[in-house]
Amino acid sequence: MIGVGKTKQYANVLDRPISKGKQEVSLSAFAFLFSELVQYNQTQVDNIAELERRLEDAGYAVGARVLELLCHREKGNRRETRLLGILSFVHSTVWKVLFGKVADSLEKGTEHEDEYMISEKELLVNRFISVPKDMGTFNCGAFVAGIVRGVLDGAGFPAVVTAHFVPVDGQQRPRTTILIKFAEEVLVREARLG
Repeated sequence: MIGVGKTKQYANVLDRPISKGKQEVSLSAFAFLFSELVQYNQTQVDNIAELERRLEDAGYAVGARVLELLCHREKGNRRETRLLGILSFVHSTVWKVLFGKVADSLEKGTEHEDEYMISEKELLVNRFISVPKDMGTFNCGAFVAGIVRGVLDGAGFPAVVTAHFVPVDGQQRPRTTILIKFAEEVLVREARLG
């Protein structure tokens, strides 16, 4: 029979429905593309700090788009207005969509009221990267820090987000911690909301 099993044709890509189906990218394809991103940016800079900044900028663009997509799909175009709500959204929903699982931990900083930390035992972007000794403390987690910053900025929670290695006793590889330091205006707004 003609037409059996055919899907409806859409003239415009924007008219297509957004499916919630399983949309995964091959891990090897991601690893290859990400390593190319790192290598390309490495040729464009003179130092590690600049390389991490460029990776963070690339991640920021991803984070802004992820926020738009997830707010549309998961929340019916609603956004979080509370600090703990957006942190929980990043820790669970965003992390699960990007990395296939919830982040290992979300903690409040003990030294400063405006600091929160998302920790990951083995961050996907650091899994297949071997850092030469001359690059010292280079952390590809800067890309993920950029994603988190893009999500937070887009939701109205400006913050400085950085990635750090934290050594763990008995393990060869250090844990990656994404440190989120919110702007003063976020804390003032949160206090006002009660």
